[in-house]
Amino acid sequence: MKISLVRLNTKDLATLAQRIISNSQSGKYPVITNHPLVTALETSYTEYDKVYTKQVYSGKGTDVATADHERDLAYTNLKGFLNGYRMLTSVPNYQLAEDLYGVFKTFGLDLDRLSYSSQTAQMKKLIEALETAENQHKITLLSLDTAFTEMKSKQAAFETLFAEQAEANADLRLMTSASAIRKDLEKTLKAYLNLVTVMKQVPGWELFYRDTNEQVKAAKNSELNKKDQTPPNSAKI
Repeated sequence: MKISLVRLNTKDLATLAQRIISNSQSGKYPVITNHPLVTALETSYTEYDKVYTKQVYSGKGTDVATADHERDLAYTNLKGFLNGYRMLTSVPNYQLAEDLYGVFKTFGLDLDRLSYSSQTAQMKKLIEALETAENQHKITLLSLDTAFTEMKSKQAAFETLFAEQAEANADLRLMTSASAIRKDLEKTLKAYLNLVTVMKQVPGWELFYRDTNEQVKAAKNSELNKKDQTPPNSAKI
C-alpha cells in the first residue's frame, strides 16, 4: 500500500483521512476498533480540518483600504474648502477659514499620504484640536458642522476596522501553521497505513487491508487524474 501523501493536495489529503477514519469507526472491522492510532489520526485530522482552508490573513485588507480612502476624501475635502475660502478676502468670515486652516497646518497638510498608523495618530490630534469650543464655533459659522462630523465618523470607522484587522491577523498568527499541521497528519496517516500493511496477513485484517487499500488507490487516482488534465507546457505552481 504505497502512496506519497506529500503529493496529495490539501482537499484530497483531507478526503483520504476522513474516509479512513469513517471506515475504521464503521464497526465492520473489530481488529481496528478503539485502536490508539485511530484516535491519534482523529486528533490530527480535527486540527488539520480547522486550518487547511483558512486564509493566511484576515481578509479585511480591502475593507481597511476602502475606509482609509473614505477618511482621506473627507479630510482633503474639508482642508480644500478652508484653503480656498481663506483666500477670498472679500467674503465674510474668511479669517475664520484662515484660522481653521492653520490648525490643519499644525498637524500637517499631507496626512492622507502617511502610513495608516501615522495618519491615525495625527488625525486624532487634529480632530481634538478642532473640537475645542473656539474652533467649533468657527466651524459652525462657516456651516461646516456636517463636513467635520463626516471626517470624524470616517476616522472612527477606519480605526474600528483597522483594530479588527490587527486582532484577526494576530489570532491567525497564534494558530499553529497549516504546513506544520499537515505534516503531523501525514505522519500519523503514514503510521496508520504502515500498521494496516504489516498486519494484512494476520487473520481478521485481510478484508480491512483490502478496503483501506482501495481508499488509498482512489486518492492516488484522483491525483493522477489531476495531472492528466494539466495542459502541456503549463507552469508548475
